[in-house]
Amino acid sequence: MDNRIQRGASAEADAAQLLIAAGYRIVARNFRCATGELDLIARDGDVLVFVEVRSRSDDEHGSAVEMIRRGKQRRVARVAACYLELATPVFEECRFDIVAITAGEAVLLKDAFRVR
Repeated sequence: MDNRIQRGASAEADAAQLLIAAGYRIVARNFRCATGELDLIARDGDVLVFVEVRSRSDDEHGSAVEMIRRGKQRRVARVAACYLELATPVFEECRFDIVAITAGEAVLLKDAFRVR
């Protein structure tokens, strides 16, 4: 397996553990459709949460959270719309969270971005 893929899988596993420790329930991992992929989908109480995971081995060229720019946010939102259409989950509200891992330090950013 490619080292980059291994690092990504490890970061997603770490992110899932962080979310579970924070009281989330993981609904799906690596949801894929023609539009793209969602790293994690979870429930935080009654809220359906789409979670983008980013990791960087160090902050020499910026932190992991800086890597989730507007274009990536829009792509995540399009895939989330695809998930909602295909899975038809019941929910009161949904949001986009980020788990950013920089140099092994994981940070959970709730309601990290919004899309129109």
